Amino acid sequence: MKLLDAIRETGWCVWPGFLGEGLAADLSRESLSSWEEGVFRPAGVGRGENLAVRGDVRTDHVMWLGDEANSPCQAAYLESLEEMRVALNRRLFLGLVDFEGHFAVYPPGGFYKPHLDRHRGTQDRILSVILYLNPAWQPGDGGELRMRTTPGEQGGDFITVEPRMGTLVCFLAGDFWHEVLPANKTRASVTGWFRGDAVPA
Repeated sequence: MKLLDAIRETGWCVWPGFLGEGLAADLSRESLSSWEEGVFRPAGVGRGENLAVRGDVRTDHVMWLGDEANSPCQAAYLESLEEMRVALNRRLFLGLVDFEGHFAVYPPGGFYKPHLDRHRGTQDRILSVILYLNPAWQPGDGGELRMRTTPGEQGGDFITVEPRMGTLVCFLAGDFWHEVLPANKTRASVTGWFRGDAVPA
């Protein structure tokens, strides 16, 4: 699996067409339908007592997987992630225990400034996993992922990933600074993390 080789060699992977069009389209429809129904909530920064909505840092909205019974398309995607988790542990010995994630929607103008995906003082989030759900994305639609490719560095070389339907991005959660560039139309994804045992950093 090219994902395993890429994570071992660089710590990150971009996989266009990871998910079949049918399942990706089902997830996209579910996400946007729930968005239109007002199920999503503004995303926060931090965790626990320090969780706060910071519109100067991020302006996306989220709906957590598992808040209610998972739909068939959610269950199918989670099953594919479970197969990935087992393969990553078998090959790379990452100690991945489970997955947590949410649908994320960036309305027009939405962004997320540069950040790491691991909360300060924790080590439980090991591998970030993002699946894009945007049919017919075109240059100029915005919402690209910009990620630095040198672990721990906020500057230097970077990649820019177009949020096209079915593209998967994985990277070590505590190593790679990344941001979401401003979206010019509604942008959807499933974003989550493979986690290990929760231990202090």
